[in-house]
Amino acid sequence: MGDPRLLRIADPVLVDAIGSVEIQGLIDDLLETMYAVNGAGLAAPQIGINQQILVFGFDENPRYPDAQAVPETILINPVITILSNDLEDDWEGCLSVPGLRAHVPRYTKIRYQGLDRAGDTIDRTVEDFHARVVQHEHDHLVGKLFPMRVRDFSRFGFTDILFPELSVHDTRE
Repeated sequence: MGDPRLLRIADPVLVDAIGSVEIQGLIDDLLETMYAVNGAGLAAPQIGINQQILVFGFDENPRYPDAQAVPETILINPVITILSNDLEDDWEGCLSVPGLRAHVPRYTKIRYQGLDRAGDTIDRTVEDFHARVVQHEHDHLVGKLFPMRVRDFSRFGFTDILFPELSVHDTRE
């Protein structure tokens, strides 16, 4: 947090470039980094690359022990459509905002579309935690960090104070 690159709007990936060594290597780096730090997702701007590429997914995640599994997904040039105006507040953390968590409102049901690492179309309708993860990561493509969405700052604080049981597993956000 504080790096101006996290506040920019990311550039779309040219469809012809998706199969390139550079883009495929970036996707591999994003996945490797996400798994190395027990992340639920990661966006290219978080590692200093101003491209519209997200990776997310896990079977189990010690940072979100009660969360349902989210399938591993590479999503390039995503478009999100809100399918329900219902908002739900829940806890979020971020690898770009280490050590902090907050209650963040997110839409409960969305559709996301984009391309996978082969350039094939992805079109999914998702709810609950899966929808939260996608919205959180997509925010990184439009220059937003989760603290910018917090409405109640009494529900914002240090992870090790709010969730001491999680700090045993991983103190990084």
